[in-house]
Amino acid sequence: MQFEQYVTESRQRLYRFAVVLSGDTVLAEELLTDVLGRAFERWHQVSAASDSHAYVRRMLVNEFVSWQRRRARTVPHAEVTQLADLRASRLGRAAPDPGDVQAERSALLDELSRLPARQRAAIVLRYYEDLGDDDIAAVLGCRIGTVRSAISRGLAALRITTTYAEGRTS
Repeated sequence: MQFEQYVTESRQRLYRFAVVLSGDTVLAEELLTDVLGRAFERWHQVSAASDSHAYVRRMLVNEFVSWQRRRARTVPHAEVTQLADLRASRLGRAAPDPGDVQAERSALLDELSRLPARQRAAIVLRYYEDLGDDDIAAVLGCRIGTVRSAISRGLAALRITTTYAEGRTS
């Protein structure tokens, strides 16, 4: 397969994956552009892999994790949780409002963004890309136990944050 054909067939899928992974459309575009540029430079190596898409997806995850590490060292951040307000505003409505759906999606991406990069990548690969533990381990370059631990800890962190945001103490 030629690089141009691969990009034509896979760009939208990779972009959606990058958006879910990064939580930011602009950052997703930057990550994807950088990764596709590097994939083009060594397309002979990428196309020789048994699954070119998995290879590029792993490049994307690695780029995101590297970006998160760089950002964590340089950018201060504050936590602002609006999940409780979002849930309170939805009480009593029979049909979901498209604005609420978008707000809920945004709140989910916001909660995901608070997770460490590897935990977030593992959760997105599991629930967005629908990959098994062994495939996630291959993408992240770690052991299966590490994947299970990252997913478990990430989901636990999301439950704690959600519980706190809802005002529960248990």
